[in-house]
Amino acid sequence: MNSYKFKLYDIILSLAEAIDLISPELNSHHQRVAYLSYRIAEQIGMPIKERREILLQGLLHDIGALSPDERISLLDEESEHMNRHAFRGAKLLSQCPPLAPLSDGIRYHHIPWNNGLGREYDGQPVPLASNILHLADRVSVYLHFSQNILPEISEMISKFHGDQKFSPILVKALDGLAKKEYIWLEMSDSEPLTFLPESAVILTDLDIDGVLSIAKIFSYVIDYRSRFTATHSAGVAHIAEMLASFAGMSGEECKMMLVAGYLHDLGKLAVKNAILEKPGKLNVREFSVIRGHTFYTYRLLNKIHGFSAINQWASFHHERLNGEGYPFHLKGEQIPLGSRIMTIADIFNAITEHRPYRKGMEKQDIINVFKELTEKGELCTHVVDILLDNLDLFIKLCYETQRKASEEYKSFFLPDDKDYVNAV
Repeated sequence: MNSYKFKLYDIILSLAEAIDLISPELNSHHQRVAYLSYRIAEQIGMPIKERREILLQGLLHDIGALSPDERISLLDEESEHMNRHAFRGAKLLSQCPPLAPLSDGIRYHHIPWNNGLGREYDGQPVPLASNILHLADRVSVYLHFSQNILPEISEMISKFHGDQKFSPILVKALDGLAKKEYIWLEMSDSEPLTFLPESAVILTDLDIDGVLSIAKIFSYVIDYRSRFTATHSAGVAHIAEMLASFAGMSGEECKMMLVAGYLHDLGKLAVKNAILEKPGKLNVREFSVIRGHTFYTYRLLNKIHGFSAINQWASFHHERLNGEGYPFHLKGEQIPLGSRIMTIADIFNAITEHRPYRKGMEKQDIINVFKELTEKGELCTHVVDILLDNLDLFIKLCYETQRKASEEYKSFFLPDDKDYVNAV
């Protein structure tokens, strides 16, 4: 089997759009900050290599804002707690080799210039990229993109003159951009990065191991927003990987299954926490909202070239062989083996893992659930047989993965992140 290659930019762009799903009020925010950061860097004559890097930093700058409430708070005037999500985001990226070079710029992107004192923070130099991201972020927050923004540009930029939080050199660059109407009209588009020249994009290829490291980081973004899902994607990913191996998939396909498992609930970023964290049965309206999450996963991953198989395996995990799944109502042979595996991994992990409001099922109850679903014609008999024939091994894997994921969750957060640290 040939090795797969994937574009780093495609993956980051798609996942940045996923982050914006957390709060509709911030739709296209990451693209707009990335676009304006690139234009500011261009205006002050930064080399193309640094401009390309700041474009990626703009796309990921708020990756550490994990909850909807925290994302919305970023719309307010900057507070003393504003740095928390930036430090968290840098910590996330530093754990991922393809994205680690972006971490410093993101770590300090809310440090005020403060008449030059902001060149350092806690004894560490603050990169120029951080200052640019800071300014671009605030401009994006202040502008109203639902209307023609040209009349408000001058008034908006005047707010930054004399504001000690921002570098005068960068504010002067903003003055220069104010004279270029097309900059602001492009920025007001829902996909402003499509207007940048091809030379702005980093064309780095990633192998499956590089993609896997990014997928794992984004599983944290998916899972860590709710205490009820803090270990879910890791469990599904590793169970699916082992099922795939037992089903005869190649080593590279098993890694692809891990990626699909880490990203299978990407679309849940569009679902409010009140629904995700509801301990009781969902009502009809709430369940209708949940039924849309795999569609959003499909739409987001569909934008990544070469991700067709991974996308299907991730996005079809609520389809059923009898056609009674959702959202596409696929049936029988329309559902590939990888998707059948992911379905069973998702169900198994959901009923086996412990949640804050209930314990996981015992062994016989697990067997009964899968036998009932198989008799209804919902699940692949072959994959279910693999699971049940090795049930003790899969239960052990589930608990061990959950334990490790829980430890990673607790070790990730900062000491003052009490709401997160005490959640699991």
